[in-house]
Amino acid sequence: MQTKMSVKSVSVVGFLVAMEIILARFSIHTWNLKIGFSFIPIVVAAIFYGPVAGGLVGAIGDVVSAVLFPVGAYFPGFTLTAFLTGAVFGWFFRKKVSVLNVVLSVLVVQGLISQVMNTYWISFLYGSPFGPLFVTRLYQTAAMSGVQAATILLMDRKLLPVLKQYVQ
Repeated sequence: MQTKMSVKSVSVVGFLVAMEIILARFSIHTWNLKIGFSFIPIVVAAIFYGPVAGGLVGAIGDVVSAVLFPVGAYFPGFTLTAFLTGAVFGWFFRKKVSVLNVVLSVLVVQGLISQVMNTYWISFLYGSPFGPLFVTRLYQTAAMSGVQAATILLMDRKLLPVLKQYVQ
């Protein structure tokens, strides 16, 4: 984890924000499930540059996406959850990426941030009762937990060793 970022690091973080915005546009949707991979650049930033960079990639990506591709009115609660997602990954991966750290980070991100916080924001915004919405979103959270854990573990073995020579 770096405390001072070089021009190269800032450029890489900017590139990761752009990747997050692009990947957020491409996801698999069904009526009750959305599987996406926009978390990948957030995780990469968190691993290489720490919790703040991971959080900033998530938050800036959320704000820019809301401006460029609005799906409704902008709501800062989702930006907060995007920042917390990157910060949590950065905190868990600050020393190393291990199976235990991956599982714990995904449980916090999906169980607390996505399931609880995002469900609350949706309930607040649309006036839907929290309880039924919470239950409905469990399937989404469970599916994304598996996708995130498997993807991060695969990235750690195959992608991160290659990226390491370019990002630091």
